[in-house]
Amino acid sequence: MDYSTDYSSAWAAIFMAFFIPFIIIWVLMVVSLWKTFEKAGKPGWAAIIPIYNTLVMIEIVGKPTIWLLWCLLPCVNLIFSVWLLNLMSKSYGQSEGFTVGLLFLPFIFWPILGFGSAKYIGPSAAEAQNPFANNNFNNPFNQPPTDQSGGNI
Repeated sequence: MDYSTDYSSAWAAIFMAFFIPFIIIWVLMVVSLWKTFEKAGKPGWAAIIPIYNTLVMIEIVGKPTIWLLWCLLPCVNLIFSVWLLNLMSKSYGQSEGFTVGLLFLPFIFWPILGFGSAKYIGPSAAEAQNPFANNNFNNPFNQPPTDQSGGNI
């Protein structure tokens, strides 16, 4: 029996079967992020620079640049990255469901954001800018209850 068969071509085929789809998805993500940045009036080439693209996303949603530090710190970055994705979808007029899509299926939802009909609203989107608008603590018209003589109860 001859056990000296060359398996290098089999390994090359397996490698290419995983590598080519990975490259296609990566190119799709970069092009989609490029188009999303251009919709917001930012340079599209920023999508290909790893940490700078996060800084540009922070500028798009209108948060301070200290968020870059929070997005890079371990453990804290999970919360701030999801929050950043939520604010990004809100800045384009999308809902929380779209944020879940950006988080779990980015290769589908970033192209929808970049090539779809979503318009950039900006950080002035109501939910993105003031998340505490509907609470009783910020409402100046929320007066304490009074009795008939006008005194507080």
